[in-house]
Amino acid sequence: MPTVGVVVLSQGTRPAELERGILSLLAQQGVHLDVVCVGNGWEPTGLPGGVQTLGLPTNLGIPAGRNRGVHRVSGEFLFFLDDDASIPDPHFLLDAINKLRADPSIGLLQPRVVDPEGLTSPRRWVPRIRKGEATESSAVFSVWEGAVLLPRAVFDATGGWAEPFFYAHEGIELAWRVWDQGLRAWYAGDLEANHPFMHPTRHAAYYRLNARNRVWLARRNLPTVLIPVYVGSWTLIQLLRWSRNPQALRAWFGGWREGWRTDPGERRALSLRTVWRMTRAGRPPVV
Repeated sequence: MPTVGVVVLSQGTRPAELERGILSLLAQQGVHLDVVCVGNGWEPTGLPGGVQTLGLPTNLGIPAGRNRGVHRVSGEFLFFLDDDASIPDPHFLLDAINKLRADPSIGLLQPRVVDPEGLTSPRRWVPRIRKGEATESSAVFSVWEGAVLLPRAVFDATGGWAEPFFYAHEGIELAWRVWDQGLRAWYAGDLEANHPFMHPTRHAAYYRLNARNRVWLARRNLPTVLIPVYVGSWTLIQLLRWSRNPQALRAWFGGWREGWRTDPGERRALSLRTVWRMTRAGRPPVV
């Protein structure tokens, strides 16, 4: 029976959704689970039985909160679930693990994300430039972080979630570092996780972190020659995307400057072989 360490991250602001997500985990069949709920600036209470809790005195950010949970669970595999996500199929984890075992080239798996009320899912939940059909599976180079499965050995080799990021783009770095192990990140369009549709909140902190982390992502992970190419590509994209929103651009460029002036943390540049593999697979790390 596969063993899975599960990390659920929550700030305690969505108790009903959190309970739904945990119950969907406890309903999984054919796997042995070790589940921890990490309270980011919150002491988890009132949870279903069989779930560990870890209360962090302050909100350390999404990546750091997940990393703290990893140290509390055991298992051959790790599964990360956001507190507003859930798994509708009780065989989901077993089916996902069987995919990993059947294809050793897959080092990380993200399922298709579906609104539980049947609302149209946003295209951003399919982590491809050419979105296509949401039910179509493919290799990907970033992931929606709300439901992610990978072997623990692969996660450990990546160095974990990018703690300095706090929020935004940590799923890109994790996917890149999986590719750097000679593996692939995989979008499984035939497996389903639920998450309610909501418009992402656009505020000054969102734009700032989006830009800062984009620069940090390049500085932490890309060969030196590709850093200005990648950042330059995304600078042009944002200028075009938000040309009619000067407030957003001001906040974005504030984060852009911060990304160059501040320490992004550990640098682990992708090998040129990895860059070539990603290019051949359809997504060179320049955009």
